[in-house]
Amino acid sequence: MKIMILSRDSTLYSTRRLKEAGEAQGHEMHVIDHMRCYMDITSHNPKVLYQGTPITADAIIPRIGAAHTFYGTAVVRQFEIMGVFTPNPSQAISRSRDKLNSLQLLARRGIGLPVTGFAHSTQDIDGLIELVGGAPLVIKLLEGTQGIGVVLAETYQAAKSVIEAFRGLDANILVQEYIKEAQGADLRCFVLGDKVIAAMKRQGAPGEFRSNLHRGGSAAKIKLTPEERSTAVRAAKAMGLRVAGVDLLRSNHGPVVMEVNSSPGLEGIEKYTELDVAGKIITYIDKHSAANRDRPSAEVP
Repeated sequence: MKIMILSRDSTLYSTRRLKEAGEAQGHEMHVIDHMRCYMDITSHNPKVLYQGTPITADAIIPRIGAAHTFYGTAVVRQFEIMGVFTPNPSQAISRSRDKLNSLQLLARRGIGLPVTGFAHSTQDIDGLIELVGGAPLVIKLLEGTQGIGVVLAETYQAAKSVIEAFRGLDANILVQEYIKEAQGADLRCFVLGDKVIAAMKRQGAPGEFRSNLHRGGSAAKIKLTPEERSTAVRAAKAMGLRVAGVDLLRSNHGPVVMEVNSSPGLEGIEKYTELDVAGKIITYIDKHSAANRDRPSAEVP
């Protein structure tokens, strides 16, 4: 099978591991920069071209960065029109990247979330803070990634000042309750199809409430509860993703979803769980691509 990995950097750990895993299973693997692809959008013979050559493939693996979601998903969509299998459809990637929309979709499915508020006018700050239970609370930029633009406001006045500052820059923000009982830790659940195939607990560095590993956090393999597994799988399905990293917090009222990532990194999850996650992804694609190859573009519910 011929598989294209859509990635801007072939040296990245996740990209390298997927390529190695595919080759180990006997597949023809290629890495192409999706931002260098261009498209022939015609009804009778749609194409994706790279360096002047039309691309043929049985499957693609999108590794679309947040900064390039618009063009990256357009390329994925073009491959879908051509009948090429993708584990994560373009529409699902777009949904997961829109933090507000993704939370609304999760809420609609009855999936556990932190109490979350969203407003436009600075005249509504008092009501917004009260809505999530007052300080301490978490303020998030809608456009932020990897913990950037996430602020813990420990007092009412601090929360009001941060919200006013962000809105003064015309930045869209979410306000969420602070899950104190999580103690700066979250659970990264790696979902593949309808199963969680790997999970780790990430702990923030001392004095840091964000648990991102690149911010000095630590991690360890963890066993999830049945409710946590179910929540992670349901969250990925709500987005329409078949490969996803779902981040959960353990709250006093059960697991709550913080984020659903359509291009989860493999380095941390493979290191701390000692599992061949890349190999499992390739096996999944191999199994499902033939059945979907001739179907029209996938519709996400």
